[in-house]
Amino acid sequence: MKNLYTTILILLVSFSFAQQKPATAGPTSFILLGGTAHVGNGEVIENSLIQVENGIITKITSANEEQETSTSGQVYDIRGQHVYPGIIAPNSTLGLVEVDAVRATDDVNEIGSFLPHIRSIIAYDAESRIVESMRPSGVLMAQITPRGGRITGTSSVVQLDAWNWEDALVKEDDAIHINWPDRFVKKGAWYDPKVGYKQNEKYKEQVQELEEFFAQAKAYQQADEPKLNLAYQAMGEVFTGDKAVFVSADSPKDILDALEFKRRFNLSNFVIVGGRYAHQVTKELKAANVAVLANRVHSTPEADDDDYDLSYKLPKLLHEAGVLVALENSGQMERMNSRNFPFYAGQVVAEGLSKEEALQLITLNPAKILGIDHQYGSLEEGKLATLFVSAGDALDMQGNRLSLAFIDGRKISLESHHTQLYKKYKEKYEEESEE
Repeated sequence: MKNLYTTILILLVSFSFAQQKPATAGPTSFILLGGTAHVGNGEVIENSLIQVENGIITKITSANEEQETSTSGQVYDIRGQHVYPGIIAPNSTLGLVEVDAVRATDDVNEIGSFLPHIRSIIAYDAESRIVESMRPSGVLMAQITPRGGRITGTSSVVQLDAWNWEDALVKEDDAIHINWPDRFVKKGAWYDPKVGYKQNEKYKEQVQELEEFFAQAKAYQQADEPKLNLAYQAMGEVFTGDKAVFVSADSPKDILDALEFKRRFNLSNFVIVGGRYAHQVTKELKAANVAVLANRVHSTPEADDDDYDLSYKLPKLLHEAGVLVALENSGQMERMNSRNFPFYAGQVVAEGLSKEEALQLITLNPAKILGIDHQYGSLEEGKLATLFVSAGDALDMQGNRLSLAFIDGRKISLESHHTQLYKKYKEKYEEESEE
């Protein structure tokens, strides 16, 4: 009975602040005129003209050079504003949990250790109010990733304005995700002032279990008439490179072991996630052609002898070493903090990267890592018009004020329960001030 009351309460709260209706489906055409276009590949076009036909960018140039256009769609005068590619949130659990304290709304993990056949997209809630609250910051796409177990499951890439998961899909079943065993594990509770690390005595055993699973899965693919095994079956595209392998690992030795694992099983599509100390093995990462999703920029040092700003500058160190790097946001309160992606990039600017280089960390680079850069990640001709217009610098909290946003050329709503509450209480205090 208690669970029934909890469910009813959630429904009432959900209906009181219902999600905005997704943008109308179908091809759209329009022009963005006069804004500063941050292309996403390092290029900036002042006083730009961006022409979109049937949801695809057909022209991007300087308005001074070419004024003639062929579209009959609406012209948006955005002089004095800035245009950016839609921000992409990789390795995200958006839409998998709505209320942490209500188990029925938590689909972030499943029971078991080796779960490549568990598909997160089936559980993705396109109407999540948390998902909706990402769009006003410019976060328009995400890689929906399960958690838990050694192989946590298979992720998919979605756009964040849809009626259901089928409509949201951009790239289905793009990667499996592995939690690499830790050589050292924490001892003691987090609140213990003497908390430290101890060697993981089962490290070799855990790595061997992972290797055995991959070996058996590879043999399954080569068998003539294998007995159906869903976990092994889901691994087929991993060995062909059509499905990526994302490995969460932080220490240099763990990363090197993961790279040896990549070599042993000839895994061509391989990404390190987190990589807190990946800057210590950049030569090996570059030689193996492995990208890194750097851990949350706004995080504290892990070890006593870490630089206080290691998390801030890690993306810069990797970028300067020639490693393809993007930002990710896993960890405590990761879903609601996903709206801070543009400000994570802004933090990296403070560490020495240019604004356009930092922008790539949340647009073009994650698009490359996710294998969707032929359609997304930058404002280039032939790509889908997934972009937004901001009154100021989108990487700065004061400048990130969106006036327009489009996904696949569809103009989307920038309203959310946050903006509704803002307007509600703004009116309240305006009325009080008039009394």
